[in-house]
Amino acid sequence: LLRSSQPLTGPNRRRCREDEQLLGTILDEGERAFIIDTRSAQAAKQARMGGGGTEPKSCYPQWRRLHRALERGRPLQESFIRLVEACSDPSLSMDRWLGRLDSSRWLAHVKAALSTACLAAQCLDREDSKVLVHGAEGTDTTLLVTALAQLILDPSCRSLEGFQGLLEREWIEAGHPFQLRCARSASSHGRGKQEAPLFLLFLDCVWQLSRQFPFSLEFGERLLLALFDNAYASAYGTFLCNNERERSLCKVKESTHSLWAWLNQPEERRKFLNPLYAHNPLVIWPSVEPQSIQLWQG
Repeated sequence: LLRSSQPLTGPNRRRCREDEQLLGTILDEGERAFIIDTRSAQAAKQARMGGGGTEPKSCYPQWRRLHRALERGRPLQESFIRLVEACSDPSLSMDRWLGRLDSSRWLAHVKAALSTACLAAQCLDREDSKVLVHGAEGTDTTLLVTALAQLILDPSCRSLEGFQGLLEREWIEAGHPFQLRCARSASSHGRGKQEAPLFLLFLDCVWQLSRQFPFSLEFGERLLLALFDNAYASAYGTFLCNNERERSLCKVKESTHSLWAWLNQPEERRKFLNPLYAHNPLVIWPSVEPQSIQLWQG
């Protein structure tokens, strides 16, 4: 399982032989592999005008590209705002509330994220193929898919320590811009252009997994809520800044405490454990049918 940002082919469909060589080294002769692009084919095509684009088929003959469009940025933020507004209106009848919930499309985003992660996991597990995931910058929906795919496939990621390592590797060190994406909550009147609840969407998907597989995750809902709170407002430095370079320049590790150090104190750790947990070495395949995706009430 690999992740990257988009290739910078541009409108003239430039080649990057270093990229071609790098992806070629992980494949045996005649082996097939998959590129999962988290943009629609149209969005990927439009990205060429800004210098981005997709891998030319002629230059990557062993790779098959699959487009699975996942919303990011303003559309996802607006979806979450509509969800919060619907849940905050006590005057709604049940029918109207269900209509508002459906029109928010939040659960559709949850389903799309889980479906794409399952696709990546199936390519790895059932097709025994290499998988490269990318969208545009590779720091939003890309991380959403790779992190969920690892939870589905790898039982070590479902332990408390393993899940912390997954977050550190796939979200923090990989450069998800927490400062830009989590500047304000959905109930705030000020809405920045860069805000988007990608990390919350990931936590919601993890909750869906924990609900469908109540014995397979060592941690419970309380940990997910604590992570959400700390991503938006925290006494710790774990989610500060937008990338490792900014954290290094701001000396975050030297001047703040780690959230993980607090979570792993024995008296705190007990609060976040799932009492039903039993190690499950198998792959967990979630259902993404409409009746299986439920609203996370928190």
